[in-house]
Amino acid sequence: MSTPESPHGLGEEQPPTDPWAPPPPLPAHSSVPAADEPTDQPTDQPTYQPSYQPSYQPSYQPSYQPTYQPTYGADYGADDRPTDEATTEVLPDRAGPSFDSVGRSPRSERHLTVGATLALVAVVGLLAGLLGGVLGYAAAERAGTRLNDPSASLGRAPVEDLQRDPASVAGIAATVLPTVVSISATDSSGSGGTGSGFVIRSDGYVLTNNHVIAAAAAGGSIEVNFSDGTSVRGQIVGRSPTYDLAVLRVRVHDLPTATLGNSDSLVVGDAVIAVGSPLGLSGTVTTGIVSALDRPVTAGDSSGDYSYISAIQTDAAINPGNSGGPLVDARGRVVGVNSAIASLGTSSGQSGSIGLGFAIPINQARVIAEQLIADGTAEYPVVGVNLDLSFPGPGAKILAQPQAGREPLVAGGAADLAGLRPGDVITEVNGQPVATYVEFVVAIRTQLPGDDVTLTVLRDGSTRDYTVTLQASQD
Repeated sequence: MSTPESPHGLGEEQPPTDPWAPPPPLPAHSSVPAADEPTDQPTDQPTYQPSYQPSYQPSYQPSYQPTYQPTYGADYGADDRPTDEATTEVLPDRAGPSFDSVGRSPRSERHLTVGATLALVAVVGLLAGLLGGVLGYAAAERAGTRLNDPSASLGRAPVEDLQRDPASVAGIAATVLPTVVSISATDSSGSGGTGSGFVIRSDGYVLTNNHVIAAAAAGGSIEVNFSDGTSVRGQIVGRSPTYDLAVLRVRVHDLPTATLGNSDSLVVGDAVIAVGSPLGLSGTVTTGIVSALDRPVTAGDSSGDYSYISAIQTDAAINPGNSGGPLVDARGRVVGVNSAIASLGTSSGQSGSIGLGFAIPINQARVIAEQLIADGTAEYPVVGVNLDLSFPGPGAKILAQPQAGREPLVAGGAADLAGLRPGDVITEVNGQPVATYVEFVVAIRTQLPGDDVTLTVLRDGSTRDYTVTLQASQD
């Protein structure tokens, strides 16, 4: 085999080359045999061979392949490029250095241990997380989508004067609340209920509803609780089921007392305030207006005691437990005793406020309270008739004949003396129409024993007025 051509000249014997030296560059004007010319060099090898071969073959391939092609002369044809079989061997670092396409020695490769790799991955992950958090925070700030703000502050509460105008609701409540009490009444077996009341005399007299304390009337007990937390035993001074009123006495002196007003001065639309212990919540204050006056209402309890009230109607919230508490006007004066509410009815038998509350006018309550304090009893006016409760109206009909042992007219009573007869239908009282027997009874109860009233009576298709002097009866 002929000696390969060398960059140093044809056929010249060359000294051994340095195995670490880069391959010599090709001469600028050297020629390369054409593909169809014979040559001693195999056509499937590059135009040079490294002068050093390792005594072993590495058991691995390097992690990269050279990206250069050898530089040949300008007349190197396309067909003369190395085929797919032509390869350039790259020696591993252990066998000696490798070189880039321009003969420079690259930096030696460093291999990381498994632990170092994991540590590097952890650091990179931590930095990525921090960067992501910062970028996410900034994006959320710009978008306004963050839910929490660690620096949140709504400022300090303003310092304000707690004094209120005495004419305001708060001012009135501050004056009235010390006079209002909560009442708990139980019978001898321990069952009963709660209600409200208010002090009408500084020496311990308290006004409330009869149905609030009725359970204790036959040997039970009554507990009276004041706004300052004081709790004392109460005693019944007197009670009137007819007017649903009662007076208690507690052995406490120098009590703050409620100021009584004039219920006859009320007009529809006047502002009112209800105070009491609804559902046991003592010291509750609600506001409203006078919705109507002279509203005929019946109230009673499980004992069968029913009262007929010409009531003040209000939309101030009144609930079970408010009974017996005061209804006061815009000047803080008591104008009524909260007594009843209208309800839509519930399966449990107890309901709350629907904006229809009723109070006994204080002018009527004052008279009854004075009588109860005086001798423990109260009088009420009567006409001396028994009414037909099944009559649908209009008007109130006197029984046409005796029924269940009741005579239509009480012999010697006011109606009997005035000339009324069984079967008469009373259509007006003092010129005011009465649609039902309830309205008739309420109209009479607003009077006093001894008062003269004019009754308009329908008999045999014609009407006639009768003057009746009311007689007295006691509970």
